[in-house]
Amino acid sequence: MKVTVVGSGYVGLVTGACLAEMGNHVLCMDLDERKIQVLREGGLPIHEPGLLEVVQRNVAAKRLEFTTDVDAAVRHGTLQFIAVGTPPDEDGSADLSHVVAAARAIGERMTDYKVIVDKSTVPVGTADRVREAVAQALAARGMELEFAVVSNPEFLKEGAAVEDFMRPDRIIVGGDDERALLLMRALYAPFVRSRDRLLVMDVRSAEFTKYAANAMLATRISFMNELALLAEKVGADIERVRLGMGSDPRIGYSFLYAGAGYGGSCFPKDVKALLHAAAVQGQALRVLDAVERANDQQKLVLVDKITARFGADLAGRVFALWGLAFKPGTDDMREAPSRVLVQQLLARGARVVAYDPVAMDEARRVFGDNPGIRYADSAAAALQDADALVLITEWREFKSPDFDALRTQLRQPVVFDGRNLFEPALMRAMGLEYHGIGRSAAAQPAGEGAAS
Repeated sequence: MKVTVVGSGYVGLVTGACLAEMGNHVLCMDLDERKIQVLREGGLPIHEPGLLEVVQRNVAAKRLEFTTDVDAAVRHGTLQFIAVGTPPDEDGSADLSHVVAAARAIGERMTDYKVIVDKSTVPVGTADRVREAVAQALAARGMELEFAVVSNPEFLKEGAAVEDFMRPDRIIVGGDDERALLLMRALYAPFVRSRDRLLVMDVRSAEFTKYAANAMLATRISFMNELALLAEKVGADIERVRLGMGSDPRIGYSFLYAGAGYGGSCFPKDVKALLHAAAVQGQALRVLDAVERANDQQKLVLVDKITARFGADLAGRVFALWGLAFKPGTDDMREAPSRVLVQQLLARGARVVAYDPVAMDEARRVFGDNPGIRYADSAAAALQDADALVLITEWREFKSPDFDALRTQLRQPVVFDGRNLFEPALMRAMGLEYHGIGRSAAAQPAGEGAAS
């Protein structure tokens, strides 16, 4: 099948590459000439494990191409995927200007039947706006052409996006045009051969499903984070509690980890967009409002622990920071807890020595040339002469460090673990003062429980 993907960012590039992997001829279009040039030269504008190999393999097979030519893009595919950004406006609503512009561009150039697929995360009612934009563009040309608008929300986890696309747990398609639905079924048939995971529903339900799913996951995270704060006060261990909760099949273990708050391009933006959509309808989402507020507060928990241990004035203190990306497997720092932590530490006079396996360049862009932060070449190098280690992203290489070296390289053997990677008893046995999230006072080194 011939497929056009408008937008060659995270969602668009993964979508285009994976569809090409199944034998389709895919043309990815983006107006960013620099991004397209990087792709044509064999590089990637994003970090995503496994994606480069898929892209290069399909470019070599001539199934995947990249262009900035809008005319060529509209001409190429019967299926036109819109995968452009929908950043939040100041009021929290999703900015649909790029989506509508892409739809209008299709309407201004199409000469035959097109299926316009909303792949971007968009609020309920966006398909209507896309349909209207295309219809208006056709009317301005004095043309009557058949087209369909379909909602096909993405469910890709950064760091595992290729696997998620190639082996989906569900594919949701919203639409009412039979011809379009048949084309979508044919497109996704290779991905669901072992078990039909394609769910067809009306457009508005499909649009709503993506926001509802992300809101639920965000709710689980904030709920566990709030329980972790209480666990510390009552002497319980949130990691043991998590195991007890997750063993109930009605609850399960996914997204039950307490930590330093969620970030990234999806959860914060989608929670805000859903809250805004509810407000427009005069509907209060009290639980989701609390989820957002709890997450904002959770990003300050490590700061509170650090100041409780070292005092509010951190002038002269140096902190080693392991992790900058909002999660492992990506260089994405959008809404990352590390951004709040670094800003708070610098504001209190501290200096930060940071290390992340892949997000160093992104961190330099985010923090600029701030003299309070410097970047280490390795996790071990970040420790040298630091007053404490602060771990905030659970990269695999951080899970089994050299604890002896960690203890000797730090000025003080203090560890703030924002992802509960380490066992308090082991840390105590290694001579390290340990501060986790929701770990019981009894699990802290003797004499140090009150400090956390």
